[in-house]
Amino acid sequence: MFNKIHHIAIICSNYEVSKHFYITILGMEVINETYRKERKSYKLDLAINGVYSVELFSFPNPPKRPTRPEALGLRHLAFEVAQLEPIINHLNQYNIEIEPIRIDEITGKRFTFTQDPDGLPIEFYEN
Repeated sequence: MFNKIHHIAIICSNYEVSKHFYITILGMEVINETYRKERKSYKLDLAINGVYSVELFSFPNPPKRPTRPEALGLRHLAFEVAQLEPIINHLNQYNIEIEPIRIDEITGKRFTFTQDPDGLPIEFYEN
């Protein structure tokens, strides 16, 4: 029935700040950037390792996320990494706060969390 997840859509409060975070800090690749004048909105298509993965949107005055961590809707965005230490060290260079490393009780794998500029939880999970 399904082939794969096509993309994740994220609405941000400050387009330039979030664009910098996802491209410069997380290293996603830009596929396409579109400004839609009638909506006063940007749409930025981003890839991970050449695969279309994330759409970053800006809209005038989007409502804030209700609460964290268990708000209704998207719980978090998770990225698979080979090892946690390189991403932790990279984020530390940008003074981005990272939670302590935890162990998944079911798989025994290590993971940690940070958040994007709007507070969206982002998980890094070792493969």
